[in-house]
Amino acid sequence: MASRGLHRMIPHRRPRRKAMVLGVIGTTVVLGLGATMVPLLADDDLSIPVVADTTATMVPQDGDNSVKTTLATCPAPCDGNPRGAREAVLTFLVTTLPANAVNVRATLRVHAWQKFDATVTAHESRLDARAARPAPSPLGAALDTVTGVAKGFNEWDVSGLVTGNGIWTLSLAQAGLGSRIYWASGENRSADLRPRLALSYGVGARPPSSASPSVSPTPSASPSRPPASPSVSPSVSPSSARPSPTSPPPPVSDKCGTVSAKLVPACGAWWGMYSPSSASTGWDHGKSITDVEKQVGRQFDIVHRYHDFSNTGSNGAFPDAFQQQQMRDGRLMFFAWESRIFSSGTVLTWKDVYSGRYDSTIDAVAGRIRAIGQPVFIGFDHEPEDEPAKGSDAEFVRAWRYIHDRFANAKADNAVWVWTMMGWSGHYDRYAGLYPGDSYVDWVAWDPYNFHVCNGSTLWKSPSTTIGSFYRWLDENGIGTGKPRMLAEFGTNMDASDPNAKRRWFEEFPAALKAHPKIKAAIYFNSAGMTKTTNTCNMMMNQDAASVAGFAAAGRDSYLRQPTGGSR
Repeated sequence: MASRGLHRMIPHRRPRRKAMVLGVIGTTVVLGLGATMVPLLADDDLSIPVVADTTATMVPQDGDNSVKTTLATCPAPCDGNPRGAREAVLTFLVTTLPANAVNVRATLRVHAWQKFDATVTAHESRLDARAARPAPSPLGAALDTVTGVAKGFNEWDVSGLVTGNGIWTLSLAQAGLGSRIYWASGENRSADLRPRLALSYGVGARPPSSASPSVSPTPSASPSRPPASPSVSPSVSPSSARPSPTSPPPPVSDKCGTVSAKLVPACGAWWGMYSPSSASTGWDHGKSITDVEKQVGRQFDIVHRYHDFSNTGSNGAFPDAFQQQQMRDGRLMFFAWESRIFSSGTVLTWKDVYSGRYDSTIDAVAGRIRAIGQPVFIGFDHEPEDEPAKGSDAEFVRAWRYIHDRFANAKADNAVWVWTMMGWSGHYDRYAGLYPGDSYVDWVAWDPYNFHVCNGSTLWKSPSTTIGSFYRWLDENGIGTGKPRMLAEFGTNMDASDPNAKRRWFEEFPAALKAHPKIKAAIYFNSAGMTKTTNTCNMMMNQDAASVAGFAAAGRDSYLRQPTGGSR
């Protein structure tokens, strides 16, 4: 969370449902193969990490299975319970098979800690692997069976389902043993034990389709690169055309490269940065961005800055000269407007804002925004749920609407309004009361962080776990339905026991966005904020060369490489 460039630490005591998305290993591109050549074996197999997993069960004490480090299988009756059947449900996102991949072979690998005299069959599944405790449903087509569970990794040939790029969901069903078998899930602390999908393939002319009659063709997105947004929900196997009832992604657009009047890219997502300046650099807000851009090897789509109600200097008289130059260079601006006076530390109340006391400031900002002549993001008092001194939730809504209406009266119609919350489950009961209404909001945003030990926790959250909880809550509660979503701030700590953990976290981030396709912009908060930088806590993106390399790799993903600049 940021206030005047600082983010507050909030203890995360709640369980999180998970839709873990990890990065996909790049394929080796083989050039120069003629259409009539005999297919050759690909140089490298692909090892695809699980996107989401859960245990389907009707047993209440199993709890929120999607955050557990284990999955379970069991027949009915299970341990004497006639309703105790369990299925392990797993979803994989495959995006990197080359266009000329042929003879694709897919092997599901899941780890068990003990040997069992049981039979476990992999099935095609239409269950939601992101759900906390979905009810078991009739099993889909059987793919392969393991007779006798081995200690360690067990393997199933699932090539009958996984025929190419797409989102594929499978379930494991058990027979022959009436007690539970536990398997490592994607939440397991040891990455080596997590479920994987191993792919191998040949390259050459693609033969006619030989997919099983029970399996529908792969999604229609081009297999030569990651799809701009998945054509089906991550919770649904490509064998089903039905989207998830709680999270229907937009269809893949044939207008990639276009941007709406409200700054929504037709495909993929914007990549942004908040990087503070300081007295040591002469408060050069331009250099604070370009220095980071040089490190990561690309220009950011969005530059995020925090401003106050002083209406003077770079703090209040925005856009300033730095931002005007950044816009000329093709970047989008996101003005986070705080009801404070930074220099004095004065905190305004929301009643101060809608009382008319600051009308001259509001009107001056509206006039400057109108004069820009191009769309810009603006948000009023991000994370208001953490501002008890400013007033009630209803007063926040009244202040938001008041500012919005004055902008409308000033014809500042190029302001694109971003409603930004913390997204913490401890405030879920307040968000409906903090929402100004669909006609006053253009984008819905929140600020997710993988604080790890920075906030006293020991939990390391994957990118998808970090961003997924509030995403699902919005779906389930209908706040901002149809609005594009933004990570107005996001960040991750390091892991002192694993020097490459932050690098991998960044590398996995694009896949997390692809699995949450309503998120159309992600902005890194590159500041220590209110966390104390120590040998176990460092929230900076560029804390070391490995972290920069991971962030740069994420920024090269085609999903975050808009064909058009921020200036459109």
